[in-house]
Amino acid sequence: MYDVQGQFGSAALGLAADRQRVLRNTYWLLALSMVPTVLGAWIGVSTGLLAAMGRGPSLILFFVGAFGLMFLVEKTKNSAAGVASLLAFTFFMGLMLSRLLAFVLGFKNGPSLIMTAFAGTGVIFLAMASLASVIKRDLSGFGKFLFIGAIIMLVAGLVNVFLQSSALMLTLMVLSMAVFSAFMVYDVKRIIDGGETNYISATLAIYLDIYNVFQNLLAMLGIFGGERD
Repeated sequence: MYDVQGQFGSAALGLAADRQRVLRNTYWLLALSMVPTVLGAWIGVSTGLLAAMGRGPSLILFFVGAFGLMFLVEKTKNSAAGVASLLAFTFFMGLMLSRLLAFVLGFKNGPSLIMTAFAGTGVIFLAMASLASVIKRDLSGFGKFLFIGAIIMLVAGLVNVFLQSSALMLTLMVLSMAVFSAFMVYDVKRIIDGGETNYISATLAIYLDIYNVFQNLLAMLGIFGGERD
């Protein structure tokens, strides 16, 4: 009896250690992924590449590049190539962020707005990650509802490209921040509970959460807090 209990106890400790290892590797890779993101954003702002392409072609580039690279990350996630694929994806996403960054940098207080959005996103992530660590309830069932919400907002955003409704745009920004903040809790909780055991896939999911919160927060700061010369 004691032998069996000991074996179960050892297995539980090993499982907990594995989950902590995945979470630790995820956070390290997430931090590393910010380097190519910043590099891509800097190149995009410096060259004005997306502005030169125009809204339509850049939108097509975004969908083809983002979904293509995400597929590549998932395809290679069990090998060292998965890390390279993820870093290539984050570089591309930084490049795609450059149009918004260039817009905000056009304000007199543009750099401070970017730093505020960065700090605000960091605070939100720390709060959501801490929340995930203390919640005891199983959140696996919430994933599909969050995914449906994200798809609805994506479709509404595409429709608004043609409608150009300011009210709808602001509504989508607020909803996106709420949904992807909730995704942060869900994605971190999945790692803690053992639902996600691959740190590359985990990093991709959390990176997308952070990216969307930062993007929408920065856009709102630019709209409401931007100061013209």
